[in-house]
Amino acid sequence: MSAVRHDRGSLAAAVAVASSRHAEIRGFENKSLYESVYGQGHKGRDVNRHSYLLPSHSFLGASTRYGDHSIKQTDTAADPRLDALVDWINSIDAVSGCEPRPASADASFRRYFRLQKGPESFIAMDAPPSQEDCRPFVGIAADLISMGLNAPEVLEADLDKGFLLMTDLGTELYLDRLTERPAMADSLYFDATEALHRMQTSGAALQAALPPYDEKLLRAELSLFRDWLCGSRMQFVFSNADEAQWQACCDALVANALSQPRVFVHRDYHSRNLMVTKDNNPGVLDFQDAVEGPFTYDLVSLLKDCYVQWPAEQVRQWALNFHAGLDAAVRQTIDEPLFIRQFELMGVHRHLKAAGIFCRLWHRDGKAGYLGDVPRTLEYILELGPKYAELGFLVRLIDEQVLPDWDVSP
Repeated sequence: MSAVRHDRGSLAAAVAVASSRHAEIRGFENKSLYESVYGQGHKGRDVNRHSYLLPSHSFLGASTRYGDHSIKQTDTAADPRLDALVDWINSIDAVSGCEPRPASADASFRRYFRLQKGPESFIAMDAPPSQEDCRPFVGIAADLISMGLNAPEVLEADLDKGFLLMTDLGTELYLDRLTERPAMADSLYFDATEALHRMQTSGAALQAALPPYDEKLLRAELSLFRDWLCGSRMQFVFSNADEAQWQACCDALVANALSQPRVFVHRDYHSRNLMVTKDNNPGVLDFQDAVEGPFTYDLVSLLKDCYVQWPAEQVRQWALNFHAGLDAAVRQTIDEPLFIRQFELMGVHRHLKAAGIFCRLWHRDGKAGYLGDVPRTLEYILELGPKYAELGFLVRLIDEQVLPDWDVSP
């Protein structure tokens, strides 16, 4: 299907050539940065290689501020990459002499450090080139900024070494604000869905350059649940009948995703990747795995979040508010009942994928902190059981075999 349109008046056309953007801050001289990366790392990127980054936890917020027990202070004597990063920082006039302090934990190989220079704060990223490619991050950051979204601006980069210097979007995660002040949920989600409307509308000029969220990728993501949760974690052995029913569920979910309008998809748009900002809220992070895909994917990631849960009726109303903002022609083709069906089944895909990745993060990467998020994630699927007969096998599997025996300890 073609790209979706939104009823947002005359939104400015997205800036297709981001190479003209550079930091007008004294001390930053890498004005050709975007020329060197724009268009590289978009088409032909190996999306599957990065799928384990959901959720990346690459958040720069209060939950992981410097000194928190969840971040260990790095021993520079045993950290040659940090030594190299400090040398690189000292070569940039605007931040020379700044002491890098840990700014986030991360499920990938990326690390983030906060630099303070007088009243100004910056973020330095360390992404080992053998394991991470900075080019998609730089290119998509430019895309989002060109849409008027609040993404970090890359000020300096050494792509060969895997170092980036960026603007700092602050220290308060959406998750923290929602947890501490739940009465603000309506206003926070209004801002986040408005930003999503803008991404999908202004992103129409840019989405063709993104990797496709195609059947191959959709099925690969569903296999994460089958392989890592059912297999590695639970040690289930599927019978031939089980396998046939599992594949039927997958077929229904893939068909739902492929039937939707195609848009610019962030692919990890949730409360740990959104920052509360004074201006142009929210700040948007962790966008490097963006794809061209289903228009309900980011919405369900936001409203059926793996880390914070809201009453089903409230979620439905927020979703319908988003639908009301779509272009009238789209609403005629996709009415409210069809939209809710697409949204809910897209959520099943998202939550199967996430639950599988949470298990892989432990069994492959030794990171057990996500196992406790699995029950909440799978509960979203159980809520839909009475409504969708095609999910019967999946609902029974989760309700009767997975959750009763779920153990959050490694």
